[in-house]
Amino acid sequence: MLDLVVVGGYAAAEWQAGFDACGAPIRVHDADTAPPCRYALAWAPPAGFFASHPTLEVVFSMGAGVEHLLASDMPRDLPIIRLEDAGMAPQMAGYAVWGVLRHLRNFDTLAAAAGAGGDWGAWRSPPATDARVGVMGLGVMGQAVLAALAPLGFALRGWSRTPRDIAGVECHAGRATLDRFLDGLDALVCVLPHTPDTTDLLDAARFARLAPGALVLNAGRGSLIVDADLIAALDSGHLGAALLDVFREEPLPAGHVYLRHPRVTVTPHIAARTQIPLTARQVAVKIAQIEAGQSVSGRVDRARGY
Repeated sequence: MLDLVVVGGYAAAEWQAGFDACGAPIRVHDADTAPPCRYALAWAPPAGFFASHPTLEVVFSMGAGVEHLLASDMPRDLPIIRLEDAGMAPQMAGYAVWGVLRHLRNFDTLAAAAGAGGDWGAWRSPPATDARVGVMGLGVMGQAVLAALAPLGFALRGWSRTPRDIAGVECHAGRATLDRFLDGLDALVCVLPHTPDTTDLLDAARFARLAPGALVLNAGRGSLIVDADLIAALDSGHLGAALLDVFREEPLPAGHVYLRHPRVTVTPHIAARTQIPLTARQVAVKIAQIEAGQSVSGRVDRARGY
């Protein structure tokens, strides 16, 4: 039986049920009562956690993002393993499809008209083939989003740090192609991680390249967007709407402009939630591989930030 300590997110008892369900020989402990452990499952660990658990050999992130670990006081030689999907990709795809259709088919306008007495006038739904939708980030999440959008008929583009080849998608790679990727998009879906290279990636100049009335949907990390530039683009009328699930500060402070702007919809970081049963199964498999002396996928490159 192997001991694993959990910190942040769900309690040890909930994780224990997940590991028990998949038959893993893992005993789960809360941080304040754990014996010496070699493995940890963590989300935003508090200062001092790693100093009080010096026997750790591997840390698993409780989500796809790892910036909460990279910003902590954990030893730099301690390996980090990130989640790879574990049930989050279908959720992200559903969120993106909902947001894109809501905007491109003018469902908010229809709802407002219904609330005003049902005078819809000569409303028409534009053909999907006339709409250009781009996805930034072409890992597991981004590819799931594109696969969900593909049957709807949109002209799809994708952008990533390194080249990708996805059937039916016009793919772009690297900073040199970013402006070309953005040009004329009617909806931009962001699922990029937080890294030094992605911080402030979407600013006034890049919003200006999107089509008039475009949607910006961010379900990656809040640091991707220069907030003041996004608000200015919405206020000017160049951008039509923003759907934001992630922010530089979470939860958003009371009175934040995003919470009161008429063209911004906010959701509380729920586009892709950690699923305990699937996450426990993935972590259990990787621990078994480590115990057998095998390499595992998902190991974080600290230099790249993911």
